[in-house]
Amino acid sequence: MSAESNDPTAAQAPVEQAPNVDQQPVPQQQDTAYHAGGPHAASGVYAGPPTPFASGQVPGLPPQTPAAQWGNAAAPAPAPESGPVGPHSAPPQYHPEHQAAGQPVPQPGQWGTPPGYPQPHAQPPGAPFQQPSLDNVPLRRAKKAPGSGWRKAVHHVSGGSINPGMSAEERRLQELVARIRQPVRGDYRIAVLSLKGGVGKTTTTMGIGSIFASIRGDRVIAVDANPDFGTLSQRVPLQTRSTVRDLLLDSSIQRYSDVRRHTSQATSRLEVLASERDPAASEAFSEDEYRAVARILQRFYNIILTDCGTGLMHSAMAGVLDLAHSLVLISSPAIDGARSAAATLDWLSLHGHDHLVRNAVVVINSPRAGSPNVGIQQLREYFLSRCRAVHIIPFDPHMSEGAEIDLHRLHKQTKRAYVELAATVADDFATDHRRYQP
Repeated sequence: MSAESNDPTAAQAPVEQAPNVDQQPVPQQQDTAYHAGGPHAASGVYAGPPTPFASGQVPGLPPQTPAAQWGNAAAPAPAPESGPVGPHSAPPQYHPEHQAAGQPVPQPGQWGTPPGYPQPHAQPPGAPFQQPSLDNVPLRRAKKAPGSGWRKAVHHVSGGSINPGMSAEERRLQELVARIRQPVRGDYRIAVLSLKGGVGKTTTTMGIGSIFASIRGDRVIAVDANPDFGTLSQRVPLQTRSTVRDLLLDSSIQRYSDVRRHTSQATSRLEVLASERDPAASEAFSEDEYRAVARILQRFYNIILTDCGTGLMHSAMAGVLDLAHSLVLISSPAIDGARSAAATLDWLSLHGHDHLVRNAVVVINSPRAGSPNVGIQQLREYFLSRCRAVHIIPFDPHMSEGAEIDLHRLHKQTKRAYVELAATVADDFATDHRRYQP
């Protein structure tokens, strides 16, 4: 017999004995994950979500923090028996068959967040999964640089390192500009009228239109509908001798450039369509012709102002009032001017235009220098009881010249008054005016 047959252990494979944990402690690996026992819990085998022992504490260790403080985690199943831990150990595995009866299967991100860490937003049960979004990340916006006064000087001298921000006046002006730039639904038609001549009807038309054209980015036009030799075209550089009648006779209008041949433009970008210069021919400008002009202009312009005559009974006025979205009524700071404006409101109410009266903006314009001899506050209160708003335009020598109007030559307070007036008119842009069609 060979030596192998004499060995009593040859027929039996060697059996390795498990190390005695009391004599040979298992080496511990550093574990950065958070478990129920804290950062020093044993690693190498996934032990399921945190759970307290029956007695509430782990034998042989100091009192532990309750698992409930780590979040609303589901109770885990018992961990499988630990095997040897070494550098080639298999990664922790989760066994669904060890899940206790009646307990949900843990999902990714279900375990709680340790104390001191931001808690994630909970998602309602059954809701579809939502990807994280950056839409609600807060953004610190830099203060806007001041545009005038000592604030601008400090910002300039410091090279921008000191920014005191905009003043209350500058912020107020920004709010007015934002109101003026409100979008228009289609086109918006404004009728500017007064029964009394010489109160500033044409200059007010130019003032409002110039503000709209200079601040907004769309097209603004003013139409001279005065049958008594209107002077609106004399307030802009004359670029054409064409009139409203030439526009009506032009059968080749297809594009904006075709209309532009018949208009003159101010430095503010406001365009003006002149009235007929022959008084005999201007009497023939009828309601139907005005409606035809409006149909052409509404295809190419967003804001259409009409400088009306002093009479309410001529034919074109019927079309002007019927198509107007809003009314700007001019009065002087005098008793006769205020009475004429009040009579205009009465006539409009009696002839089916009460909606224009309620939505009207009254302008008390000062055509002459000096303080008025009547109580402006009393006039304001009277018109406010009947109309939407009242604005006061101070005297400005540039407006009284009767020549071309340049916004840059207006006094600061005059320009600001027109900006406030334009903002008030623009507040009605969002109103649905679909019933007023040419």
